[in-house]
Amino acid sequence: MTTFFLIIAIPVVLYLLFIVNLYLVQSRHIYCPTAEIATTPDKHGLEFEAIDFETSDGLMLHGWFVPRAAGADQACRERVVLFFHGNTGNISDCIATLAMFHQLGLSTFIFDYRGYGRSQGGPTEQGTYDDAEAAWIYLLRDRGIKSEDIIVMGRSLGAAIAAAQAARHTPGVLVIESTFTSAPELAAELFRFVPARLMSRFKYNVRDNIANTHCPVLVVHSSDDEVIPFHHGKRLYDVANEPKAFLEINGAHAEGFYTTGQDYIDGLKRFLDQRFL
Repeated sequence: MTTFFLIIAIPVVLYLLFIVNLYLVQSRHIYCPTAEIATTPDKHGLEFEAIDFETSDGLMLHGWFVPRAAGADQACRERVVLFFHGNTGNISDCIATLAMFHQLGLSTFIFDYRGYGRSQGGPTEQGTYDDAEAAWIYLLRDRGIKSEDIIVMGRSLGAAIAAAQAARHTPGVLVIESTFTSAPELAAELFRFVPARLMSRFKYNVRDNIANTHCPVLVVHSSDDEVIPFHHGKRLYDVANEPKAFLEINGAHAEGFYTTGQDYIDGLKRFLDQRFL
């Protein structure tokens, strides 16, 4: 009887310990910040302004404002991309993205969430929402940018934060790339052998935020995405309000925009040209 009990008990205890550990270390899977700023835009031919701005709870965040190209049509109103990067690294990993926006004649404001790069604090879900609000306020109050001239755009986890911001305020357009319907839904797909949906300490409910967004929406997703399955992007497109568009790209989760190349740039430009007429 004792041997039989041990045969049953040991796997159960190990399973429960695994679940407890998984619950406790969730934030390490969600947030993977890097402190070192490996490079800056000027080293890649882009002018920029280093920006430090304050959140509502008193943290100082660090970001870059990259102005539109000098050759851009100065008669046209300035359009600014408020860009939210993914869950790993920091803003210095986004130089190629900044160069792309510059090529399209757009200005960009990119910043690090709390705990990333040179930004103070440590990341939390509510903290990322507060950081997004602080960045939005900076553009409106300190730079005089109108909300209708802001392109709110995010990639991966950044798209979840961007969607929440677009539901809170109404930008000119919203672009969400390579993101999930919600954190619990993605967790349930990735960890089928545990009650992941119930265990999730993070919500990031992109589906609900998209449904409550009232501006043009472009959903971008790679059919090759190995981290966040393609059907998440399709489901987000389905719940988005009109006007909306879907841009299918190819390549790995963090590299789809780069792998797709000119087709990605053309698709983004086409959508923006249509919505800013």
